[in-house]
Amino acid sequence: MQGNLPPEAQEKIEELQDLQETAQNVAMQKQQSESTLSESEAALDQLENIDEETTMYQQVGELLVETEYGEAQESLEEKVDSLEVRVETLNKQEERVQERFEELQQELQEMLQGGGAGGPQGPGGPGMGGPGGD
Repeated sequence: MQGNLPPEAQEKIEELQDLQETAQNVAMQKQQSESTLSESEAALDQLENIDEETTMYQQVGELLVETEYGEAQESLEEKVDSLEVRVETLNKQEERVQERFEELQQELQEMLQGGGAGGPQGPGGPGMGGPGGD
């Protein structure tokens, strides 16, 4: 089907496909960031219920390293702040991708309607409803 389209329309379709892939990647990153944010907020909430004198450990790569209460709290608060910014950035990126996707769809639709979309319904209609040999 794309072989019958003008080159401009094919380019727009390719750009739409690229944008769709970008949108999926952004959505996946956003979901992961939101999940990590939720876990970090839950950990911060739990930290409030722990005595400050309790021995605490923080995961560093594959290791658990003893840490102070204040350091653990500060680290979690920084992580939460960072993740909140990340999620907000991904939300904005998701919106921009969606807006561009809709613009491209509209441009493509106008291009196809204005650039000979009446062909299949105009003269020469016989054969249009028959079995597709392609």
